[in-house]
Amino acid sequence: MIDPLVLLAFAPAALALNLTPGADMMFCLGQGLRGGARAALAADAGIALAIMGHVTLAGLGLGAAVAALPWLFDAIRWIGVAYLLWLAIAALRGGAAGGEIPAVRPARAFRQGLVVNLTNPKVILFVLAFLPQFTDPARPVLPQFLALGAVLSLGGLVVNGAVGVFAGGVGRRLAGSAAFNRWLGRLSATIFAGLALRLAFLQET
Repeated sequence: MIDPLVLLAFAPAALALNLTPGADMMFCLGQGLRGGARAALAADAGIALAIMGHVTLAGLGLGAAVAALPWLFDAIRWIGVAYLLWLAIAALRGGAAGGEIPAVRPARAFRQGLVVNLTNPKVILFVLAFLPQFTDPARPVLPQFLALGAVLSLGGLVVNGAVGVFAGGVGRRLAGSAAFNRWLGRLSATIFAGLALRLAFLQET
């Protein structure tokens, strides 16, 4: 479906993007600190699945609707902002309560990673801007988007997963400390609130 030379050109470009610190990496970092390696990997898997969802929507042409209708972009964006702020408040309350912060269940971390990425409409706009550079318009677009998206998603799965596992090791070793748990609650809340602010101030173009 895709010329091997095109894939050879796309893979390093995708890897460079995966290695650039961003919202997904910070989210996996926060989940690793709060819930350990399993939670981080589950969140990472949710993000990877959401990316493939964005790629599928872009390949079907639905991404053009998000780009053309500002109200749709804003609606999705503000849902994401509200969800991230809710996570920030929950993390802050957990840290302020004292004692050990309950571990994040992998299933819950997966759902959170999925929702956080799906409610970031900037991802689908990025896909629309980036992937067409490596597609052949004479061939069906959707299969090419899916193949390229799989490479991008796999790279993110590895990189963000490694960050989350490292953070999980640090977090679990210090989990018995009440002072660390208070600090962890504040740090997690700061990460989630920062991601919410970042999403809130994104523009459609």
